[in-house]
Amino acid sequence: QVRLVESGGGSVQAGGSLRLSCLVSGYTSSRPYCMGWFRQALGMEREGVSIIYTGTNYTYYANSVKGRFSLSQDNAKNTWYLQMNSLKPEDTAMYYCAADSRYYGACPYRGDLFNTWGQGTQVTVSS
Repeated sequence: QVRLVESGGGSVQAGGSLRLSCLVSGYTSSRPYCMGWFRQALGMEREGVSIIYTGTNYTYYANSVKGRFSLSQDNAKNTWYLQMNSLKPEDTAMYYCAADSRYYGACPYRGDLFNTWGQGTQVTVSS
C-alpha cells in the first residue's frame, strides 16, 4: 500500500524559504509514477504546484512558482522535496503531496486525477 507523509511546513516572512518533504513508501523502485505537490488556500481551488513523471523526470511547475520552487528527490530516503524560495504571502496554503502510478508517459495536472495523498502541511507566509 502506497503511503505519503509530508513535513516541513511552517510560518515564514515574505522572501524567506521553506523545504517541504514527502516520504513515499509502497512503490517499487523500478516502476515509474507521477508525483506532485498541490496546494489549497482558504476559499480557493486546489492548484498543482509541481508535478513530475519519474519515468522521464519531466517536471511541471505552475507559472506562479516558476523560478522560485524546485522539486527534487533523495532516492536513498524515498523522499521528495519541494524547495520554496522567495516566498510570497500568496503562497500561503495547505500543501499536499500526491502520487499515482496509473499513468504512462505523462502526468495529469489536476489533483482529482491522483489517487494517493498525504495529510498535508501548512505553509504561512506573512508580509
